[in-house]
Amino acid sequence: METWDAISSRRNVREFTDEPLSEDALNRILEAGWRAPSASNWQPWDYVLITDRTQLQELSQVWQGGGHIARAAAAVGLVIDDYEAGSRDRELALYDLGQASLQMMVVAADMGIGSGHSAVGDQDRARRVLGLPDGKILQYVIDFGHPADRPLKPIRQPKRRPLEEVVHRGGW
Repeated sequence: METWDAISSRRNVREFTDEPLSEDALNRILEAGWRAPSASNWQPWDYVLITDRTQLQELSQVWQGGGHIARAAAAVGLVIDDYEAGSRDRELALYDLGQASLQMMVVAADMGIGSGHSAVGDQDRARRVLGLPDGKILQYVIDFGHPADRPLKPIRQPKRRPLEEVVHRGGW
């Protein structure tokens, strides 16, 4: 798949088949996150790969909208230090995680693998499930698997605000 096709095919997938993901596919997804741009090459992240069904089900409980994680073939937990809210380090880390997340999702789409994302509300449960050390938090979860509803393909008319409404050239 071409890069543009992977970008235009990526959508949030919430229903997955029971088919597992290959080790090669998982490694490529993780490497995409590892290669993501980072402010001053800081790389404030750690990634926790989960493929165990019991752990996926437990992980799906860290956010009220995370039920799709239980049905995925795999999930990647994006972990950072527990920075003070509003601090510059936290803001930079969150931006870097956004870049890493998107790279993982686009690479997955390139392989026909669906993905979805989830926030995290219950840090205590996340720490238990993932065995996180003190001072670390689970910031986001990205789940992956083969789409159950329909294969990924470029979306010709995405449900987006019109480009002309979003883009301001030369100023607002």
